This record gives sequence, C-alpha cells and structure tokens, in this order.
Amino acid sequence: MRPIMKRRDFLRTATAAVSTGLFYPSGFAASQQNDSTTFVFTNDIHACRMANGLAPNCAEEGKTDENLLRHVAAINRVPELSWPTTISGKPTPLVGAGRKIGIPKGVVIGGDLTDDGGGQGAIPGEGYQLRQFSQRYQEGVGPDRVHFPVYLGLGNHDLDQDGPAPHVDWYRRELRDYVELNHRSTVFFKPPVPVTNYHVESDCYSWDWPHVHLVQTQRFAGDTTKGAISGLEWLADDLATYAANRKPVILFQHYGWDPFSTEMWDADKQTFDGEGKGPPHWWSADDRSKMVDLLRPYNVIGLFHGHQHETAMIYNRDGIDIFKPKAGFMGGFAVVNVMADAMDIVLCEAGEHHGSVRFTDSFSKPI
Repeated sequence: MRPIMKRRDFLRTATAAVSTGLFYPSGFAASQQNDSTTFVFTNDIHACRMANGLAPNCAEEGKTDENLLRHVAAINRVPELSWPTTISGKPTPLVGAGRKIGIPKGVVIGGDLTDDGGGQGAIPGEGYQLRQFSQRYQEGVGPDRVHFPVYLGLGNHDLDQDGPAPHVDWYRRELRDYVELNHRSTVFFKPPVPVTNYHVESDCYSWDWPHVHLVQTQRFAGDTTKGAISGLEWLADDLATYAANRKPVILFQHYGWDPFSTEMWDADKQTFDGEGKGPPHWWSADDRSKMVDLLRPYNVIGLFHGHQHETAMIYNRDGIDIFKPKAGFMGGFAVVNVMADAMDIVLCEAGEHHGSVRFTDSFSKPI
C-alpha cells in the first residue's frame, strides 16, 4: 500500500473555490436531468505550463493555455446546444436529435491531465502543470474554468515520469493524491466530487447516475506499471456489487484498442509498432483479455479512452463499443446521454471562436 497522503493542505486550498457556488444551481440541474444522464468525456488535456513559460515542444504541439481555454469554453457551451439532426449533411441516428442537450452531470477525463508528471521542479513541491490543470478543469465560475463537476483519470504522461533520487515516486504521488483528494470521502474529509466506491491502492473508483454505473480505471484496471497496484480484483467486486442486476455500465481508462495503444516492440526496426512481437509499449493482449473476460457477464454499454491524440474514433473490439474523441488540447470531447432504453453519443471539437462547437461523429444504440 502506498504511504499516507502528504499534500492535503495544498489540494484543499486548490479545491476551495468549488465550495463557493456552482455556475448552475444544483436543484435546477437535477430537475432538468431526472430522466436521463448526460455527461461530457474528454481526454489528454496535457497542461504544459512551467515556472517560466511552456515545457519544450509544447507550443509547437498546440499544448497551450489558449487552446485549453478554447476547450473549456466549448464544454461550458454544451447546455445551450441541441443534439444534431445532421452531421456533414448526413442524418444522425440520435434518439434525441433536435432536442436541447441540457446540463451535464459532470466532465469525465480519460488520462494525461498533464504533459510531464504534473510539471514539478527539481525539488518536491507543487507542480506547475497540475496547478494549470486545476485552474481550468476544477468546477468553478467564470469563463476560464469548467462549470461542472470533474471526474479525474490519469494517463502515462501523469504517471510514467521518475523523480530524481531519493524522490523517485514523487511525481506519481502528487498526481495520485490529487485524484484521491478530489474523490475519496473519509470520516473527516468530504471531497469536492465524492464517489461511491474508491480503491485506495489502485485509485480506481466508481459511482452511479440514473440508468448507469460508471467506473474510472486510470490507465487500465490491471495496471502494474511503475509500481501501480492492479485494480482488477477491485473491479470484479465492484461490478458484482453494483451491476449484477444488468444495470448498464460505462468504463473510462487511458489506453484503448487502437493501433497506437496496442503497439509492441519490433526488434528488427528497433521501435514500437503494429508489427512488433516483443513486449507491449502500453498494455498487452493478456491485459486486454483479462479485462474483457471480467466484463463479459455484465451489461457494458460503452468504454471511453484517450492516449491517441489526432483521431476521433468510434469502434468495437471484443464485443465492446469504444469511443475516443480527439485530445482535449486539440479541442476534442464527447457528449453522452444515457436514457432508460438508449444511449446517444456525439464527438465534438471546439471551434476557432471561444464557445463554438463542431459536431464530427454520432452514435446511438438501444440498451
């Protein structure tokens, strides 16, 4: 088990603004959403700010605060939009086509909050990138931050960086503490976004909204990379407890089934690619098989992931419908509505003008 948290004071201060009030009154939100669950999913924010400007290559890659502000503005615009009837001139299959989307219950993030382990300096302390992320993607008021509760997930850019000896795990510890202090309730502490079932060892967690059980598994549930503790046993217990009655389940993680997420070491080319037969770059076929076997008895209606930046995807692997918007720093996100008997999804991109949104793909299925 990992050591007891050491960063409570910083994170409590960072989340204090949440308690000052919501952009939308919670009673009003509940009255608009009592017959379905609408939420936003996004991934790969890659906050990149350091003490003196951006980290190397971030500006060239588009990982700028300006792009994050454009992304935040687009997400905040969602309640004013309607489910599209057409995209690129073609009719959508959406059950709710033409209706107002309404107020999302939250924004779920599928990993890589930061570009480089939170953006810490040479001495353990508050990471500049984590601070930038919290200033944009913690619920608050005004045009520069998200107006809805945020459910956090970590990716390889958050967790793979080693710190200098003797603080090898310091980067990972800060990011994991941040997730825990935002979501895990204790006898003495109520987090800003409490969840029902939090697994301290793996930082996987779950919660329920109308018609759906939702599970955040960080990089993926069986992850043991860089000292991570597998959450597979926890996931099995969670689903047996909360989804044994065939309640619909949605999972969130960082890695997917796309070619980039599944690449392996190619000894001939001395690189990771789709033809390699060596060790996996991110997660293995065995990792995927174990998770799919665990999920098979349950009513999994969708899985959302990140990791790959440039391409929005809607695809099916191993019987699971899988969704991945473009990276958040590139403007990508998804809007999801789970109803009693159907699920609608649209993939979106932030437009050039703050608050503008472009729909790129749609999906609907009975459940």
